[in-house]
Amino acid sequence: MSLVPLRIAVVAHLRHPIAQPFMGGMEAHCHQLVTALVARGHDVTLFASGDSDPALPLYPVTPRHYEAELPWALWRGSDTLTAYQDAAFGRAWEAIAAGEYDVVHNNCMHPTLHAWALRDGQPMVTSLHVPPFDGLANAVREHAAPWSVQTATSAAHAAGWWRTPPATARVVHNGIDTNRWRYSDTGNGRAVWVGRVTPNKGTGVAIEAAKAAGLELDIAGPIDCMDFYRDEVAPRLDARRRYLGPLGGEALIGLVRAASVMIVTPMWEEPFGLVAVEAMACGTPVSALDRGALREVLGSAGALAGDESDLPDAIAAAMRIPRQAARARAVEAFSVATMISGYEGAYAAAIAGLSASSSASTVAELA
Repeated sequence: MSLVPLRIAVVAHLRHPIAQPFMGGMEAHCHQLVTALVARGHDVTLFASGDSDPALPLYPVTPRHYEAELPWALWRGSDTLTAYQDAAFGRAWEAIAAGEYDVVHNNCMHPTLHAWALRDGQPMVTSLHVPPFDGLANAVREHAAPWSVQTATSAAHAAGWWRTPPATARVVHNGIDTNRWRYSDTGNGRAVWVGRVTPNKGTGVAIEAAKAAGLELDIAGPIDCMDFYRDEVAPRLDARRRYLGPLGGEALIGLVRAASVMIVTPMWEEPFGLVAVEAMACGTPVSALDRGALREVLGSAGALAGDESDLPDAIAAAMRIPRQAARARAVEAFSVATMISGYEGAYAAAIAGLSASSSASTVAELA
């Protein structure tokens, strides 16, 4: 669907900047979302850290992302980090309240925004990028309102949140610019792994699977956990399996489109798997552990492994998939236009939910 232009406040999480090289899928998604909404004709403001991409319509709520000052590994759950985020998101909400936005698109995981949206009657769409962690899950449940809509990134992700989804819940798959992630009809015989180098992404598992499959492997992504890199990743590297650093932009696209197969190794119930879609758009088939949404995302354009021991066979199976089939899957199911249409429907539902509630309140007062 297409709406009349809206005034939209997009609230990002603050751990990392919304800038390349992206720390992970959440940052890449938020950048793509804002860029696409602006291209669609909406009046968009991004509330994020001040070191985010200056080409975006940015309202900085902190000078820098909080990982630079209060590393999550050291400050997670602390009163200091909570107070830091409370203050930053409080500044964002004050600006939102003053700005008369039609809708807020909440891409952060800070629970308090749900209380503020309920209190202020502010239409809000929340993209639930993560499983139902207690603080966020409680906030969604306790501050439900017809004008607060939640979107999951996949049916598998939604099933983890709700046995019976509420009327305010929707599934909107993440989308990518398939013109930017360009197709290549040949691979170089190498495997590629992309993501944050951290335990829940399984970098070491990918290296072992590539060795078992007899493949060279290129690893790209920021190191999110130095202890994990030092203890579990670096010792497994050799002349044929190499770490290339936190690539972004054309360097990353070139690496992915040149590969013959991507290996995706989530150690948790992955809500989506953006790197898999980016690979498929390039024609690079995907082998992955069968966790979370990856079965839903790959369809017949990838090969799944039930566990780590099956992954070498899945790599071999993926390399037999025609590259045209991988590209077709990405274009048909995960385009930016499809994603934005899904979000526009969610915006319309949140705005209509407030209007219906206001009308019902007026009728009750007159009765």
